[in-house]
Amino acid sequence: MMGWCGSGVCRALAVLALLVPLWGGCGSGELTASPPSAPSPQEVLHRHKRSWVWNQFFVLEEYTGNEPLYVGKLHSDVDKGDGKVKYVLNGEGASSIFTIDENTGDIHATKRLDREAQAYYTLSAQAVDSLTSNPVEPVSQFVVKVQDINDNEPKFLDGPYLAGVPEMSPLGTMVVQVAATDADDPTYGNSARVIYSIIHGQPYFSVEPKTGIIRTALPNMDRETRDQYVLVIQAKDMVGQMGGLSGTTSVTITLTDVNDNPPRFVHKNYQFTVLESLPVLSVVAKIKALDADVGSNAEMNYRIMDGDGQGLFNITTDEDTQEGVVLLLKPLDFETKSSFSLRVEATNRNIDSNFLTAGPFSDTTSVKVTVEDVNEPPVFSTLLIKMVVSEDSKVGTSIGRVSAHDPDTSNSGIRYSIDRNTDLERFFNVDSLSGVISTAKPLDREANSVHNITILAMESQDPTQIGKGTALITVLDINDNAPVFAIEYETLLCEKTLPGQVIQTISAVDKDAPPSGHRFYFSLDAPVAGNPNFTLRDNKDNTASVVTKRGGFRRREQPLYRLPVLITDSGSPALSSTNTLSVRVCECDSGGVALSCGAVAYTATGLSTGALMAILGCILTLLVMVLLIVTVQRRKKEPLILEEDRDVRENIVRYDDEGGGEEDTEAFDMVTLRNLNVIRDPKIRRDVTPDTPTFFPYPAASRPTYKTLPDNVVFREFIWDRLNDADVDPSAPPYDSLQTYAFEGSGSVAESLSSLESLSTDSEHNYDYLSNWGPRFKKLADLYGNSDGTSVFS
Repeated sequence: MMGWCGSGVCRALAVLALLVPLWGGCGSGELTASPPSAPSPQEVLHRHKRSWVWNQFFVLEEYTGNEPLYVGKLHSDVDKGDGKVKYVLNGEGASSIFTIDENTGDIHATKRLDREAQAYYTLSAQAVDSLTSNPVEPVSQFVVKVQDINDNEPKFLDGPYLAGVPEMSPLGTMVVQVAATDADDPTYGNSARVIYSIIHGQPYFSVEPKTGIIRTALPNMDRETRDQYVLVIQAKDMVGQMGGLSGTTSVTITLTDVNDNPPRFVHKNYQFTVLESLPVLSVVAKIKALDADVGSNAEMNYRIMDGDGQGLFNITTDEDTQEGVVLLLKPLDFETKSSFSLRVEATNRNIDSNFLTAGPFSDTTSVKVTVEDVNEPPVFSTLLIKMVVSEDSKVGTSIGRVSAHDPDTSNSGIRYSIDRNTDLERFFNVDSLSGVISTAKPLDREANSVHNITILAMESQDPTQIGKGTALITVLDINDNAPVFAIEYETLLCEKTLPGQVIQTISAVDKDAPPSGHRFYFSLDAPVAGNPNFTLRDNKDNTASVVTKRGGFRRREQPLYRLPVLITDSGSPALSSTNTLSVRVCECDSGGVALSCGAVAYTATGLSTGALMAILGCILTLLVMVLLIVTVQRRKKEPLILEEDRDVRENIVRYDDEGGGEEDTEAFDMVTLRNLNVIRDPKIRRDVTPDTPTFFPYPAASRPTYKTLPDNVVFREFIWDRLNDADVDPSAPPYDSLQTYAFEGSGSVAESLSSLESLSTDSEHNYDYLSNWGPRFKKLADLYGNSDGTSVFS
């Protein structure tokens, strides 16, 4: 059997525990066990003691000694003290924190333990054979529990605190609850039992020691006197006893406002002065009642209780400043009344019934408004003056009169005029002194039936003072316009129309507007009243119907009829006009829908259609032939190069012909470039290989060499010679061409950069070595290797 003994109280009983075996898991001490033996069949089975009994070891935290802290001892009955048994420790902290003497079974803690970091450790112990390491006892677990000491002060995890309580609250009103936590073991001793107290903040507030609830300690605390308090709350463990640890936090308490103060005006009388010209809805005055409260508790309403300005003024509240704003509702007139007295009341909007005993939450004051006189513009007796005039009124006819006066006490004279922006065509005039309005031009109701003009009234003493009035002039109508067709009618008449059939209904319009409405009369003009084709029937409703008198209308005979219609109005005097109605004869289908109208085209007779087509084909063929001939002639006459300007610099003709390289000596002759003092035989063709030499010298007596000519004429002579050669050359092309020559003139030190001259008769170079260069230089050897001019092209 194996036993154990823990530290602390158990340590004092260690010796006794070694001697007394334990049964079960009671208390501290040593556990022993003996291995069970198999019972014989004859023996009665008995209950054996367990080899391991689980229990706890206790270790004090924060041990500061120099030696390892003894925890307890393990022992097995198998261990006879002869060193054949050793003890093995496994689990949490084994070897790192806890060590065991494998021979004696003593357990020690080698490090300081912190219960707040880990409260207990679970380990397993086993007795094994020291030689074979085979277990001699089963594995059993036990717990090492860290015993708490008071090493942690209380902490306010939610601090610092902010709280509020209404002002004027009764005594003992709860404000806020604070809470402190202690990391020590709450189940062991008083290390975690906290007591609260107030260090700073008395006598205004108190705190309950056990709960941490803060309450008001004074009644009727006034926010307007002091609105904020800072408290220091202490939490101390060990039930507040001496030696306990403590922590503090701050609690900021704000007194919230209640409506406990009524509004008050600073002055009982206010005076304001305004001009009588102040516009309506302008601000006359601003007054304010002061309220010591804030927010919604300071909001107030203003009203005019009484006074002689009822209906003339109004007062509203400025929501931003809580001022009373007096507004003007009607125009002021110094001459009528020069001062007003008002009685204004200010009342809180949100009244708290708990404080009604403090008195009425309103106040009154008097406001006096004085009106100052200003020089006002003239005023018309009637702002809108209506007048009428007939459109046939003569120029200068008086229509009506306007009147204005100076409202000031000076009663200045008035001069009238018309704002020409409202009478651009100057139809009217106004007498500047009397205000009589008259016509200045003939009027036309149909052009403008109503004239809205502005009349200006100006003070004689102060022309800057101008009043405005409106004259609405209506032009009365007279019958001065004859009726006409309402629209442009297009009347179609079918050839199969029968007599008495209505082919068109017409109506009329008149620009005039008689009071009783229009009445038009329709008839045919007198010259055609008895025509045999059509008649006109007045429908008595301002319309008329055109009716046929006969049938059998034919387009061939007459495709169009013109019918003059006389239209007369009912005015006084009556006016009339003649309007022409055009009737077109049409070929119609069976439903009366016009198919074709107007004159019938006549067809030519004599030639058949086939003959006409043949003639047309011949004409087209001739035209095509003529065009082809003209085109061919133009191409023949058109030169390749324009002859208007013979400057070769602007007439370069490009040919995409490729030469034959070095072997091509038949299409051209390069001898021309070889010697300037020899000429080609003009009768030799260029496109064949000559059989005789093509170069011969000029007779010395007939022409000097180029090298002896002056420099200013050598080029001219050279060009003219080449030009003459080209003109007489029968193998030259029939058109102008550009020829180039590599000639530098007699002044050049090199005389010529071309090696072609080496073939001339004057050349002293020997090119016989070209024959030794191989077949690739055979052509050059044939050209230059033989100095005999007769075999140049052999």
